[in-house]
Formats: sequence, structure tokens, C-alpha cells
Amino acid sequence: QVQLVESGGGTVQPGGSLRLACAASESLGNYDCMGWFRQAPGQEPDLVATINRANRVTNGAFVKGRFTISKDNAKNTLYLQLNNLKPEDTALYYCAAARLGLSCQPSSFRDRGLGTQVTVSS
Repeated sequence: QVQLVESGGGTVQPGGSLRLACAASESLGNYDCMGWFRQAPGQEPDLVATINRANRVTNGAFVKGRFTISKDNAKNTLYLQLNNLKPEDTALYYCAAARLGLSCQPSSFRDRGLGTQVTVSS
């Protein structure tokens, strides 16, 4: 089972930026799809963004050009650039991996990290 370790979270003011990273214990090439999810207290997880092995990206409706997912296969690391953050973006952000499923359906993600907290507050 892959180990996924997130970093880069913190507290920022509205309009600020953060860059999240997810280091994997094995090659990202072993996975059809990698993704970022977020979960706020008392709410269901939201899919933030996914990227498949062909580098096709899918974003959640709320992203609206503010967030960018990317990956560095040489470093076995997935990234999420968060720009123009809003208070409603406050959540635990975690990365996940799907060995099978180029369409990156949420149900295909079987491995996930513990997450990194993002808090947006003035």
C-alpha cells in the first residue's frame, strides 16, 4: 500500500496562496489517477482536482481557475497550487491515488494520506 504524505498547509488571509505537496512512497506511474480532496468539519469530502497518467486534469466546480493540480513523476510528488483563497476553502486537504481508472472517478481512489489543514481567515 502506498504511503502518501501531504505538506504545505497553513493559515492565510483571504486572497492568499498556498502550495500543497503530496509525497508518494512509490512511483506515480503505478497509478492511473492522482487527486486532491478536501473535507470541512461536518461535511462530506469534496473532489478538488484530479490528474491522470495522460495528464488530463479535472477540477471541481468550485475551483473556477483558482487551483492548479500538477505532478512531478521524477520526484513522486503531487502538487496543488491554491490561489485567491476564500474562507469557504478552509478544510483538511488530502491526496489520494487510484491504481485503476483513467476517468478518475471518486470511487476508484483507494489510498489516501492523512491530510494537511488549510485555514483561510482574516
